Amino acid sequence: LAQPVTPDLLVSPSSQDGDLGSECPEDRGNWTGRLDFLLSCIGYCVGLGNVWRFPYRAYTNGGGAFLIPYFIMLAICGIPIFFMELSLGQFSSLGPLAVWKISPLFKGVGMGTILIVSLVAIYYNMIIAYVLFYLFASLTSDLPWQHCGNWWNTDLCLDHHVIKAGNTTFPINITNTVSPSEEYWSRYVLHIQGSSGIGDPGRIRWNLCLCLLLSWTIVYLCILKGVKSSGKVVYFTATFPYLILVMLLIRGVTLEGAWKGIRFYLTPQFDHLLSSKVWIEAALQIFYSLGVGFGGLLTFASYNTFHQNIYRDTFIVTLGNAITSILAGFAIFSVLGYMSQELGVPVNQVAKAGPGLAFVVYPQAMTMLPLSPFWSFLFFFMLLTLGLDSQFAFMETIVTAVTDEFPYYLRPKKASFSAVICIALFLMGLILTTEGGMYWLVLLDDYSAGFGLMVVVITTCLVVTRVYGIKRFCRDIHMMLGFKPGPYFTACWMVLSPVTMMALLVYNIVKYQPSEYGSYRFPTWAEVLGILMGVLSCLMIPLGMVVAVLREEGTLWERVQQASRPTMDWGPSLEENRTGMYVASLAGSQSPKPLMVHMRKYGGITSYENTAIEVDREMEEEDEEESMM
Repeated sequence: LAQPVTPDLLVSPSSQDGDLGSECPEDRGNWTGRLDFLLSCIGYCVGLGNVWRFPYRAYTNGGGAFLIPYFIMLAICGIPIFFMELSLGQFSSLGPLAVWKISPLFKGVGMGTILIVSLVAIYYNMIIAYVLFYLFASLTSDLPWQHCGNWWNTDLCLDHHVIKAGNTTFPINITNTVSPSEEYWSRYVLHIQGSSGIGDPGRIRWNLCLCLLLSWTIVYLCILKGVKSSGKVVYFTATFPYLILVMLLIRGVTLEGAWKGIRFYLTPQFDHLLSSKVWIEAALQIFYSLGVGFGGLLTFASYNTFHQNIYRDTFIVTLGNAITSILAGFAIFSVLGYMSQELGVPVNQVAKAGPGLAFVVYPQAMTMLPLSPFWSFLFFFMLLTLGLDSQFAFMETIVTAVTDEFPYYLRPKKASFSAVICIALFLMGLILTTEGGMYWLVLLDDYSAGFGLMVVVITTCLVVTRVYGIKRFCRDIHMMLGFKPGPYFTACWMVLSPVTMMALLVYNIVKYQPSEYGSYRFPTWAEVLGILMGVLSCLMIPLGMVVAVLREEGTLWERVQQASRPTMDWGPSLEENRTGMYVASLAGSQSPKPLMVHMRKYGGITSYENTAIEVDREMEEEDEEESMM
């Protein structure tokens, strides 16, 4: 027998010699460096939502009071489900569709996930296109949104630089005025005055169309070789934004009146906590920011080595993401405080609520800084890097999910298949480049990943804990990591997470509020279309059930039972990782003691084989207890 090898508990045996790829299927691809996975997760979670969505949600849901439900939802729903997704992906080395070998009856959950991710990817890349537009507009000596007097400005435009510099002896009424940056965004970039509403999209804005094409081209080039290429890009896109964010934060808090905005941000308005809307917004922010339920975490983890320490990575990413969101809020609200002092109005009246917060307030802030084009370019370059690595994850999720379903046909042609997906989503996103495109973006934003995402996550929780079994799932994690999840995780998976999300789902339905953009109210048909988007992802679940039952044989109940059990090939993808109960499911395994055969074949007992022996012993003891009962 070969000499026993006892690697460190949470380091893959194959990583001892620095070859991280030897443990993973070569044809599927895998991370090529130690930090690829961690940085990809950080880049995926820390995205545009931290700058564009979190401050907006905090601003409209009670300022600092929003942090209370945010951290409660992070603890109850975010961290446990984050760890569950990583565990499922790493244990099986499968994408969001193929992972449902764990219970084929619920494969529709995977289909619903892909539908949600596809809809989000369409409009998320449009936001990146807006960022590119502003990035190019910053390449000038004088920012175009700095002053009034351009062809797109109206009589309501008020240049605050002129007011500050002038020696006006009479008061100026600024209540019905708009800033140059706000008119640049709405009247020049969007040209929204050319559309009367969502039913009248108007003409395509070709400059936005070209920016959208460029953003899809960048995304495609970065995911061309799967995680091998995107895993290297994130070394820059996941770290560079922090440098710029700190620079902008320092500049923001040194502005006069910044304390007003920070006080507004930190002062809790506890009456808002009585509103169900605040708790729903907090849960949705967790889902959006952590990427829970979108399949991206599962996809990234599926490219890990089998014994990667995802328990440690879970806390690094989730807590780091929360801290980043709060820092971004300080950067936003310090500028809001300065602007409110300049205008002489309360902080909550400085900027209108809407998706354009980062495209109105921050551009205005850039004009107040020396070397404003330089700062503007850096800021929008930061937004570009924040958005791209999240978009990488969305695309990798879709491509991985489908190629894992048809590995023999699509894996050799993964680059071509990725190109087809990018082109298809670009064409579907063309309506967002029209003059009324912002209305469609708001509709997609409100409905594509609302209650449909909650249903997907709730179902996943229930299937893993009830159908597959919480004990078996914990054993799998024990075999993979060397220890079982504690009572905190089991309590959340079994009760707290699904119950909380069910309550939020009910409140979301009962206290439904129609979408709006500024003063524009969406027509009934648009609301129905939005609701159908959410319902369609839910309908994938019963549709998948019907397909799974039809593929089985026997009576209806027998078919349901067979379809709900894991498939024979469920488990670790590589033979050397299939220890304990999973060895018996390998093709050609005839030994009554397959674990011993496995140990002789792969060179002695490692710490992970010891874990497998413990798991097998626990199962035998439980079987004896059940037989005695």
